[in-house]
Amino acid sequence: MNEQNKVDQTLIEKYNQPVARYTSYPTVPFWKETMEVKDWKNIVANKFKIENSKGGISLYIHLPFCESLCTYCGCNKKITTNHGVEEPYIKALEMEWKLYRQLMHEVPVIRELHLGGGTPTFFSDVNLQRILEVFLHDSIVHPMHEFSIEGHPNNTTIEQLQVLYNNGFRRISYGVQDDDPEVQKVINRIQPFENVKRATENARSVGFTSVNFDLIYGLPLQTISSIETTIKKVTGLMPDRIAFYSYAHVPWTSKGQRLFDENDLPCATEKVALYVKGKELLMSKGYTDIGMDHFALPHDELYKARTAGSLHRNFMGYTTQHSGMLFGLGVSSISDVGIGFAQNEKTLHDYYKLINAVTLPIKKGFILSEEDLLFRRHILNISCRGYTKFNDTELATLRQCSFPFLKGLQEDGLVQFNEDDCTVTAVGHYFIRNICSAFDLYLQRIKPAMAKQLFSKGI
Repeated sequence: MNEQNKVDQTLIEKYNQPVARYTSYPTVPFWKETMEVKDWKNIVANKFKIENSKGGISLYIHLPFCESLCTYCGCNKKITTNHGVEEPYIKALEMEWKLYRQLMHEVPVIRELHLGGGTPTFFSDVNLQRILEVFLHDSIVHPMHEFSIEGHPNNTTIEQLQVLYNNGFRRISYGVQDDDPEVQKVINRIQPFENVKRATENARSVGFTSVNFDLIYGLPLQTISSIETTIKKVTGLMPDRIAFYSYAHVPWTSKGQRLFDENDLPCATEKVALYVKGKELLMSKGYTDIGMDHFALPHDELYKARTAGSLHRNFMGYTTQHSGMLFGLGVSSISDVGIGFAQNEKTLHDYYKLINAVTLPIKKGFILSEEDLLFRRHILNISCRGYTKFNDTELATLRQCSFPFLKGLQEDGLVQFNEDDCTVTAVGHYFIRNICSAFDLYLQRIKPAMAKQLFSKGI
């Protein structure tokens, strides 16, 4: 290992601290536990008038069902092999969309649509078509739209892919996670590589132009050798994007993570080494680090957006679209209207209860202050463009909350900043989450130890 890698590893170990992924600001742990539905409806109605005509809206549709439990998973999901659950869920989505449509006084323009889970490909091809008809049959699809789905390599069929393609989908993300049989066994994700290969080839044969693989480092029983084997095999398929996520061990909220022995988890030093090796292999295969765990090949739209400075980030992660209004539909989904957030009920029982009462199933949310909006802009700028400019009106708060932390980052060569602006360095690019946290006033104003109770570690 050369001297540069030694320096990099030292920094990685230093900044491997609990920190948010910043798909929102303020982050969810700081939201209020209640949200008045009438207040949310007023905000949505007023904001829709503006955003729909500016360029369209985004939709995130949460499909929570999975046939088996992956013990590493921290997502909101419902484990069942009973596919009879599809019908009532589709009807609930339809009612929720109707409730939102009542707040719209013009036809919605759909710019971005994402099916997430759970396992969206749990739904049959016929029912996927029904879901899409709910949202698209009386809407306008923007000519520059981007539609995407999360698929499971074990159960994504050519028929499902064809339905999706016919409805405008061109991007799919497969949850690969790890290819080692022992790792797959302990996380209860038995997934032969042949299935990954078939699912990838099927997507491309149908016409999908962007295939992403989700990989996770830090899983139980992972080693340098196993992660090397996994990455070499999956890069042989040359997915257009790869998300190389850090395993987030939060057994206090994800009970499934209690089902394996914590002694099988790589220690902090080993986990750092897994990340370093994985990143090295991905870069050697021609992938560019977009930031926050995401890698893309030069032909991919994500890479092009990063290069052009037009990259955006929302609850779906990095995106080439920049809609000012994201509707989250389905159990636990989060909506973002620019000046406020709302999250749906987290259990199917409570979600259905409110839907059946013909009420938007809002559980909690947050209305942003002027200060929130200003500092949200800095976090988006840093995470998407690696640069942000300060305003005079912010300087007092910046001096008190952000500059002390930025000073330490600058001493480690991660940023260059003054009272005019902040620029992420080449080295700092690998520590985007930490740099964003300098502008997280909610985090900077609490005791740092409290972060351990809120977020997983950065690496």
